[in-house]
Amino acid sequence: MNDEARLAAALQCATSALLAEMNAAGHWTGELSSSALSTATAVVALAKVDALRHSALVRGGLFWLAENVNTDGGWGDTTRSKSNISTTALCWAAFGAANADDQFRAVVQNAETWLRRKCGADASDAAWRAAFLPAAIARRYGKDRTFSVPILMTLALSGRLGADGWRLVPKLPFELAAMSHKFWGALRLPVVSYALPALIAIGQAIHHHAPTRNPITRVLRALTRKKTLRVLETLQPPNGGFLEATPLTSFVTMALASMGLASHVVAQKGVEFLIASVRADGSWAIDTNLATWTTTLAIKSLAHQRDTLTSEQCGKLRAWLTGQQWNGEHPYTHAAPGGWAWTDLPGGVPDADDTPGALLALKHLGANDPAARTAAFSGIRWLRGLQNGDGGIPTFCRGWGALPFDRSSQDLTAHTLRAWNAWRTEIDPRGRPALVYAMSRGLAYLIRTQREDGAWVPLWFGNEHAPGDENPLYGTAHVVIALRELSGSGMSPALGPATRGAGWIASAQNDDGGWGGVRGVPSSVEETALAIEALAGTSHGANVERGVAWLVGRVESGTWREPAPIGFYFAKLWYHERLYPLIWTVGALGRVIQNSRS
Repeated sequence: MNDEARLAAALQCATSALLAEMNAAGHWTGELSSSALSTATAVVALAKVDALRHSALVRGGLFWLAENVNTDGGWGDTTRSKSNISTTALCWAAFGAANADDQFRAVVQNAETWLRRKCGADASDAAWRAAFLPAAIARRYGKDRTFSVPILMTLALSGRLGADGWRLVPKLPFELAAMSHKFWGALRLPVVSYALPALIAIGQAIHHHAPTRNPITRVLRALTRKKTLRVLETLQPPNGGFLEATPLTSFVTMALASMGLASHVVAQKGVEFLIASVRADGSWAIDTNLATWTTTLAIKSLAHQRDTLTSEQCGKLRAWLTGQQWNGEHPYTHAAPGGWAWTDLPGGVPDADDTPGALLALKHLGANDPAARTAAFSGIRWLRGLQNGDGGIPTFCRGWGALPFDRSSQDLTAHTLRAWNAWRTEIDPRGRPALVYAMSRGLAYLIRTQREDGAWVPLWFGNEHAPGDENPLYGTAHVVIALRELSGSGMSPALGPATRGAGWIASAQNDDGGWGGVRGVPSSVEETALAIEALAGTSHGANVERGVAWLVGRVESGTWREPAPIGFYFAKLWYHERLYPLIWTVGALGRVIQNSRS
């Protein structure tokens, strides 16, 4: 696209819109999509704790589910998502748990028909719930029981699996949580690191309703019941929301209630969290907010332009970001001091996507501020301590390698390399060799994990229209950007991987000029913007022009603010964030104009 005036006008429009989203405190909170899955789990939890007391919230949630069911009878995680077996099963369970089948007869029957069809069960098979449904849910998650077991537990306690439903729920070894946290990573637990509250509460519920027939294990679990409940109490944040996540908090709460522990302090605090987080329309989001994440993304996207933030705004943002850093051992994951979580709320956990995001944002805001420098150096050390033996960076904990969400990931490794590189010349010269060595290991990991076609696959973003729900566009764009920055600072990474990655992005462009997660998938604002930012300044100028024309056209037509559900929130749970289209449009168009002037 050669019309510079249109490009500049689109950037100004997008930038103004993004700045207008800044809250009164001077940062960006954003807004996550309402979630059928979250709403269903909250309804079940509240109904099981005290159906009469929470009848208004339960009723509001059920009406929201009934109004937002897909035309095929199922539910997706967001109102823009395809129906999936996990969310549909949980919504179906919610109506059962609330004894609302008669009131919502058509909705419930359509959901059951959808589930039968998805499971491959014959319409006349009366035993399909026990014979087909548990196996179909387990297949979706494989060896990872982090989410399959909570779903099956919810189906069991809502009566959807029949009289012997609890026997169909796989056991969870909650007794292992009685051991020191230092051993958890080595135990190869059947759930990921962030799901320890579910391991304890759901494991206990299963043991309560369907104890193992092994007498030794049964005695061991009985002996560790009180101790692991005390561990659960230590894991719960002050506001009651585990990870600020409605599903996880709901699963823990309903599990305790099913054992007659509705008055337990963990269950009561869980209820308080659910009451506080319900939306005006009766729904719940997947998480409270991504304030730290959206703020660092916004700062990075604005960095391609000069003077978009005033010195006063920069000062407020610096102070706010440094204030979000965890300066002590985290009570949940026992992470060392120095990391950042995705939110400024107490349920957040330091991770290796938000920490490099904060480091890059602080660098853009000015590297000379003493408090920012101290925070940055601590964050750099934190990330170095997280690096796995394969050179890659995991999300929360080093050494938990049994399940995907605990392994090294390509998007987080690329993000970390960018952050390390940004601060490399600022740290004490005596520490630079160790940092450069860590960077070389991370770079080797990225080169080693590049697919034969040139793409990289991320962990925390996907596309449900793409094979395997993957989003190689997101992953490849982030790695290509990281490799470009490393090359520009003299790190001299191998040119081949970056060139092949850029080539893959160019080849994935759709005929309409935009990009989806892969070629042929519907184009989205978010993915198109990321592709443009990655390709700007490369030999793929024609692809950039076509992409910019598509994106500017969306801005001009007013359709550019429609978010796509490409975010992964643990265990194949989809979400969209209202600010993502704004943030990445500003970053892409700003990068194109910046590149044209340099």
